[in-house]
Amino acid sequence: VQLQASGGGLVQPGGSLILSCAPSGRGFNTYAVGWFRQAPGREREFVATINWDAGTTYYSDSVKGRFFIARDIFKNIVYLQMNNMEPEDTAVYYCATPMGDRLTYYSGGYSSSLRYDSWGQGTQVTVSS
Repeated sequence: VQLQASGGGLVQPGGSLILSCAPSGRGFNTYAVGWFRQAPGREREFVATINWDAGTTYYSDSVKGRFFIARDIFKNIVYLQMNNMEPEDTAVYYCATPMGDRLTYYSGGYSSSLRYDSWGQGTQVTVSS
């Protein structure tokens, strides 16, 4: 399954933006979905992830309290609500699904981009005045 992130754009510091992640096929066919971002010259970094069934969420320290991840089971969409945005949030944002088992995921694997696949085209987010 290939995932498609959308909803990026230009936003002023302190502003908000909502990103969406949807599968190219009929459904996610996974137990979790993660959001990552990559700024120019930097490695891809973990942003947030959500367990599809239970709705359990995890966030990176840099976005905790500002970003919120949610899923719509009926629409098969995962959202990333970004509030109080900062210039440091500027990056291409990607969504992906974990490759490993749930034990690996819940043991901390949820934050490693190396443990995800189904990467699609990302969406550019720019925070600037």
